[in-house]
Amino acid sequence: MPIQETSLISRRTLLMLSAFGFLSTRPFMAQGNTLPGENTGVQSQGSVEEKERTKEDWFNDFFASKPSVGALHVFRFADEMYAVTKPIGWSPAKGDEEAAYKPVTVPEGFVTDFASVPRVFWQFLPRDGKYTYPAIIHDYLYWVQDRPRESADEIFRIAMKEFSLDPIVINAVYWGVRAGGGIAWKNNAAAKARGERRILKDYPDTPLIKWSSWKTKPDVFQP
Repeated sequence: MPIQETSLISRRTLLMLSAFGFLSTRPFMAQGNTLPGENTGVQSQGSVEEKERTKEDWFNDFFASKPSVGALHVFRFADEMYAVTKPIGWSPAKGDEEAAYKPVTVPEGFVTDFASVPRVFWQFLPRDGKYTYPAIIHDYLYWVQDRPRESADEIFRIAMKEFSLDPIVINAVYWGVRAGGGIAWKNNAAAKARGERRILKDYPDTPLIKWSSWKTKPDVFQP
């Protein structure tokens, strides 16, 4: 059995953080800047027939609509490479901005080096922090390249907001990948063209093995 480094995130806690982050960064269009159903003293057409909704009702709807991110399980190689040992994913929420993007599923065994994020940010974005989950999603999108790079970067930005990262950090990283991520995108395309693979079916039985050695074994990869 491989040794795993596991980071478990409470779904309710995460969603509450996401909700407050969502509320602080997106204005409400219905009834000015109020929550749906909040009494403003102005009756809109048809509102008499509608059941008044409380803020708690709205939060419950938000929790029901926002997909669970689950838990992050990774194996760490000796040379600071990481393999996802259980699938993770991201799905769009109700908002117009998020709904424009397709869901993402990172399969078990995907190996990530966070190379899609410029190295300059690594020193203040720890790989074992809440930034890790969005970064792996972004790394996977940069590897499979099944959608435009702009979409991958935007999903990264949205996911960082959902994990309640500091807006200054979000903006710095987002514009960093917009400016410098093209190199990682091209390098990944070239690596795949050479036959490089990134999705494992077997893991080392010790954390002392380096990825540079493990990836030379052709029988450890998924077909």
